[in-house]
Amino acid sequence: MKRIGILGGTFNPVHIGHLAIAQRARENLGLDKVFFVPSNLPPHKSSKNVLPSAQRYHMVQMAIEGNPYFDISDFEINREGRSYSIDTVEHFYNLYLGKAKLYFIIGEDSFAKLDTWKHIDNIVKLADFVVVNRPGINVEDSKIKVRTIEMPGLDISSSSVRRCLRLGKTVKYFLPEKVLEYIKRKKLYV
Repeated sequence: MKRIGILGGTFNPVHIGHLAIAQRARENLGLDKVFFVPSNLPPHKSSKNVLPSAQRYHMVQMAIEGNPYFDISDFEINREGRSYSIDTVEHFYNLYLGKAKLYFIIGEDSFAKLDTWKHIDNIVKLADFVVVNRPGINVEDSKIKVRTIEMPGLDISSSSVRRCLRLGKTVKYFLPEKVLEYIKRKKLYV
């Protein structure tokens, strides 16, 4: 049976932290593939500062290029309206119907907000949650069974990347080179 990881997010922009999380989960869980799933309209974030989905999708494509274990899904982007995890997990569940075990990869910061997720009980039935540690979050008191993956201290976020770009600070080692070149060429986040 295949082992499939699902890593959703706004990816606004995708950065090395996302790639490191996917790689660590792949190695620790023996995943055959990790799908990056850029959201269309994230339900927990304002869409005011979010780039159009086509641009975010393209940046993820560039970031994962050449890694045979990484793939990208346009499922959420092709749907209209808000992107809910239950719809994505059901999509992958139906896609692999009995031929794969699903692992839904999230950061501890997202895990802390699970009680606000739409149909969380159904997500838990279809996929195992994999929580990647982030400073200051504790998963031990959770009612939801999770696997945890320890990551080395890499405190990077898309919002910190955007802030640096607006302030004219370097983000050279935060982003894959192709993604940084694309952002500069298109004058994004300035």
